[in-house]
Amino acid sequence: MDSSVAPALAVSGVRKAYGDTVALAGVDLTVAPGTILGLLGPNGAGKTTLVSIIAGLRRPDAGTVHVCGIDARREPQRARMVMGLAPQETGVYITLTVRDNLRYFAGLAGLRKKQQRDRIDEIASTLLLDTLMARQAQTLSGGERRRLHAAIALLHEPKVVLLDEPTTGADVTTRAHLLELVRTLAARGSAVVYSTHYLHEIEELQADVTFIDQGRVIASGVLKDLVMRYGTSALELSFEHTVPERLSLLPGAVVAGTSVTIPADDPAVTAAQVLPNLGAAAGLRNVEIVRPNLESVFLAVTGRRYDARTEAAA
Repeated sequence: MDSSVAPALAVSGVRKAYGDTVALAGVDLTVAPGTILGLLGPNGAGKTTLVSIIAGLRRPDAGTVHVCGIDARREPQRARMVMGLAPQETGVYITLTVRDNLRYFAGLAGLRKKQQRDRIDEIASTLLLDTLMARQAQTLSGGERRRLHAAIALLHEPKVVLLDEPTTGADVTTRAHLLELVRTLAARGSAVVYSTHYLHEIEELQADVTFIDQGRVIASGVLKDLVMRYGTSALELSFEHTVPERLSLLPGAVVAGTSVTIPADDPAVTAAQVLPNLGAAAGLRNVEIVRPNLESVFLAVTGRRYDARTEAAA
């Protein structure tokens, strides 16, 4: 981030505990205007707690949050006026039409009538809601309701946008339009914090990345730099029952259930070395060569193999 540009979002020393469970253990985070930040980490890492604290939905035990220079703890209402939040759970009034939902939340955001009309028309077109305006929200599909949920958060063109799992359960069309909207927001100068379980979305957005694990920031930086620094090639083998012990003992091997990931400069050579010695009794089911990417960074910094199904299901 350019040090001469004041951050749109600055989080410093944020801590939060629930009894003996530490959710956040002193998180520091800065996001510049026009930047997309992918917030990543395993389930239970503290991502949603952090987003909730930034949005003012929870109070931290310690630390500060500044949004566009506003102290969010001392002036929460002012801070909320420059933020837009789309949490995991969709928040729409199901008995209202799409248009009435947008009008209601535009009014809460302080938009005057002409601003309301202009912004509602623009965002409805962007998120393919323009043909659904007269329908009650309860009649919408999951993807359509997800688009309405995002539109509500973005009506007032917030300077800081918080998207927590915005494409969970979304169809392909909804996902594509939400990602395009994120790019547009950043191009217009908004800072976007994008928390997701879908690593390929962060790669597609070419976002900066911050990894959180056990309530701490464990790695942060530009995507390509993180891949260069932490990304490794690997050989991944999956078995019907259990991973053979001799494979699990190889240097750097990571076992996850019935699969093992073996770091290797040249995975093809490693495959040629280990496969002939396995034998039919090993029950080998699948062989995959993993090239340096965000998934290999996830493995390197968290020590855990990324599994999209497991992460998204929690």
